[in-house]
Amino acid sequence: MTGIDNQISTALDEDDKAFLASLDEERGMFRQIGDSMHGPLGGWAKFSFAIAILIGIGLAYSVFRAVTADTLQPMVGWGMTTLGLLVMQGFLKEWMFARMNMLSVLREVKRLQLQVAMLEKR
Repeated sequence: MTGIDNQISTALDEDDKAFLASLDEERGMFRQIGDSMHGPLGGWAKFSFAIAILIGIGLAYSVFRAVTADTLQPMVGWGMTTLGLLVMQGFLKEWMFARMNMLSVLREVKRLQLQVAMLEKR
């Protein structure tokens, strides 16, 4: 074994093994969303989820107001509000899905660390 393999196996502790044991093979989207609400950025994930719900409600309301507007000026105003909220929702969802992707990559890296440690023991 090389020096880097030894470093990886010594860095792999019981917490890492427990983390790997907690992961399933097949995780659906809702399970991944739930997993993203834990850890060091879990509070921010919960906050962004609440903000996404509020933006969604505002988006539905502004679409309704734009469609039911009587004159052109309120229609344009509510339409621009709709576009702004839609962009905000898109960026927020992008952040949440990037976090889910990062956790999936972290899961695979931990799995590789465990495999290297097991190979070293053989």
